[in-house]
Amino acid sequence: MTKPVIELKRVRFRWGKSLSLSLDIRDFSVNEGERLFLFGPSGSGKSTLLNVLAGVLQPEEGFIGCIGSDLAKLGNRGRDRFRADHIGMIFQQFNLVPYLSVLDNVLLPCRFSARRRQRAEAATGSCIDEAIRLLQELGLKNELRSREVTRLSVGQQQRVAVARALIGQPELIIADEPTSALDASLRGRFLELLLRECEARGGTLLFVSHDLALESYFTRASSMLDINAAQLEEPA
Repeated sequence: MTKPVIELKRVRFRWGKSLSLSLDIRDFSVNEGERLFLFGPSGSGKSTLLNVLAGVLQPEEGFIGCIGSDLAKLGNRGRDRFRADHIGMIFQQFNLVPYLSVLDNVLLPCRFSARRRQRAEAATGSCIDEAIRLLQELGLKNELRSREVTRLSVGQQQRVAVARALIGQPELIIADEPTSALDASLRGRFLELLLRECEARGGTLLFVSHDLALESYFTRASSMLDINAAQLEEPA
């Protein structure tokens, strides 16, 4: 019997005490191994929810169960450690380190987390070999490994961010609009790789997008308009 990897109960979040709620989620869960497509228009709370699930934002109340831990009870350092060990993040703006090479950006999770480093080494023998394998699977040529990420195209930067999220086999992958800069052929290849890696490692995927054409790739779809009772515009 599968168990929830994500379980939210009565979670409420607002950006300031004098502001209205941005999140008001009564009950939401994602089971182990599930590939969930979460969609909704701009301002429906998608990015805020992802940051709450990743422990970046702390709600004013509620239970946030994630991979067996209650994130609401962890301090800032505890949430940072939990995120580094268990969650692979693919950000809308990539959040790559501009002065590092492609390869060094992908290797960052292995440097911050001993757990991710050990898993990467177990997969292909070394963190570097695993990083190279992921970059090759994503269609990035060998000569790009030593290039600074600022010298890549937007689509190439996005694929580096994906490889960084996947390395070390985190139990949960959270993806925030990760296909927005990819053309149709690369979008399909990326989604197939992401889903294949999650399935091979038993990982759970929470994929957020406004592009309903992607829904068919996933095992389940949910709308933020159904999940979030607040449904208010997020701050810019």
